[in-house]
Amino acid sequence: MSQAELAVRAPRLMWTFGLLRSELVTTFRRWRTLALLGVLAAVPILVGIAVKLETQDGGGAGRGDGGGGPAFIAQITNNGLFLVFTALAATLPFFLPMAIGVVAGDSIAGEASGGTLRYLLVAPAGRTRLLLTKYATVMTFCVVATLVVALSALTVGALLFPLGDLTTISGTQISFAEGLGRALLIALVVAASLVGIAALGLFISTMTSSGIAAMATTVGLLITVQILDQIPQLHALQPYFFSHYWLSFADLMREPVYWDDLVKNLGLQALYAAVFGSAAWARFTAKDITA
Repeated sequence: MSQAELAVRAPRLMWTFGLLRSELVTTFRRWRTLALLGVLAAVPILVGIAVKLETQDGGGAGRGDGGGGPAFIAQITNNGLFLVFTALAATLPFFLPMAIGVVAGDSIAGEASGGTLRYLLVAPAGRTRLLLTKYATVMTFCVVATLVVALSALTVGALLFPLGDLTTISGTQISFAEGLGRALLIALVVAASLVGIAALGLFISTMTSSGIAAMATTVGLLITVQILDQIPQLHALQPYFFSHYWLSFADLMREPVYWDDLVKNLGLQALYAAVFGSAAWARFTAKDITA
C-alpha cells in the first residue's frame, strides 16, 4: 500500500472513531437514556426489597420448579447472586427490549426530526459508515443496560442476602467465583439476545423522519410479538419470533450446560440482525434526505 493511501486511510479511521465517540457521548448524556438506565437499575432494587419483606417473617420467596427464568426467585434468600438471574429474567421480556427499542428507534429518525441528519451526511462520514456507527452505539447501549441491571442486582443481593456457593438448576454445587463467571456470561448472552430488536428498531428508524413514531412503532411491534408468542395456535411460527428463546439463558445455570436453545437464540438474533440490518442499509442509502 502506498504512502498516499495510508495517509488517506488514517484520517478516515480517526474520523470513524471520532464519530463513534461522539455518538456514544451524545446518547449517554441524554436525560432519556439516563432515565431508562435508572428504571432498569430500580427493578432489581424493587425485587430484592419485595423478597426481603416477604421472607423476613420466615416465609418462602415463592415456589420454584427447578426451571429457569422467574423460578430463580425461590433461591434468592439462600444466595443473593440469584437476584442477578431473577432481575435479568424480569427485565428481559419487556423493560430491556423497550429501552433498546427507544434508543434504536430514535437513532436515525431522531436526527431527521431534529434537522441534524443532513449536516451529519455533509461531513465525510458517508451513509454506510454513519449507519454502522448508529448500530454500534445501540449495541453498546444493549451491553451497558444489561450490565446496569446485573450490577444493581448483585449489589442489592449482597446487601440483603447471604452470598456463597450456588446450587445449579441441575442440583450440583458450584463455587461463588464460578457463579460470578456464569452471571457475567448470562449478562452477555442477554445483551446478545437484544441484537434482533436493535436491528429492527434501526430499520424502522430509517423509514420515518419522526423519532417518536419510530420509537412507538418499535415498542408496539415488541409488545405484539410478545403477545403472539403466548398464543398456542401459533406454535409453528413462534420459534421464528425474536423473543421466543430469550429466557434460554437459564440453561447456563445447568450442569452440564444445555446449549440447544442458546444456540438457536443466538442464531435467530444473528438472522434478524442480518435481514433488518441489510434492509436498513438499503433504505438509508437510497433515502432522500431533506432534513
